[in-house]
Amino acid sequence: MTLILVPNTLDLASAPVPLDAVLPRAAVHAAATITHWVVETPKVARAFLKRVDAVQPLAVPLQSLDVRELPRTRKGGTASVPETAWDDLLAPARAGKTVGLLSDAGLPGVADPGANLVATAHRHGVTVQVLAGPSSLTLALAASGLNGQRFAFEGYLPQDAGERGKRIIQLEMRSRQEGQTQLAIETPYRNPALLDALCRTLQPTTRLAVACGLTDERGWCRMGRVTDWRTRPLAMPVDLPAVFLWLA
Repeated sequence: MTLILVPNTLDLASAPVPLDAVLPRAAVHAAATITHWVVETPKVARAFLKRVDAVQPLAVPLQSLDVRELPRTRKGGTASVPETAWDDLLAPARAGKTVGLLSDAGLPGVADPGANLVATAHRHGVTVQVLAGPSSLTLALAASGLNGQRFAFEGYLPQDAGERGKRIIQLEMRSRQEGQTQLAIETPYRNPALLDALCRTLQPTTRLAVACGLTDERGWCRMGRVTDWRTRPLAMPVDLPAVFLWLA
């Protein structure tokens, strides 16, 4: 009766680096033994498991794996998903099998779906195990040079330009008052819009960092004051995930 949280790479399979250059070998070997999975996107999960198989042969053929999809919910919300749906996903674990939880990138439950399934596992007395691997938030924070002792993850900012601007101002005020680094993410194709909004809305002296495609061969991180971003604008890629961080 075990639920294992398996970290995924951060490259979304766009330009995959060797798997063992990103994930610990122990995590890759553990993933190869799992035959029951709950995943964010089955297609992405199978691409990941194909990469695992190239390093460590899977316990059963890829086509024979039991792969179940997490319920689709609004960003950050699970109220519309009945409790029985989470129970059903954990049925193999409650029957004594090991179940793997996998998101499309990074660590399940951290800036990615899966927390509800983990909570359900605890409720049923299923052992929860988490494997070491990349998390975009901690990697970005470490690379930014901003305050890593006090920080808050906002998730996705509002898409409406007016509401997004108001929220940025609120978060900048909190950052100034509490010395707290603020972190946010966006769907990759909206990266340019969010960077533009941050550069236009934040105060000139606020420090802004962007970490893009970390662990990818094209990955980079840049940090500077907003006034520097305005004088030296940067074209954001629309096919790589990014983390945006600021400290007033």
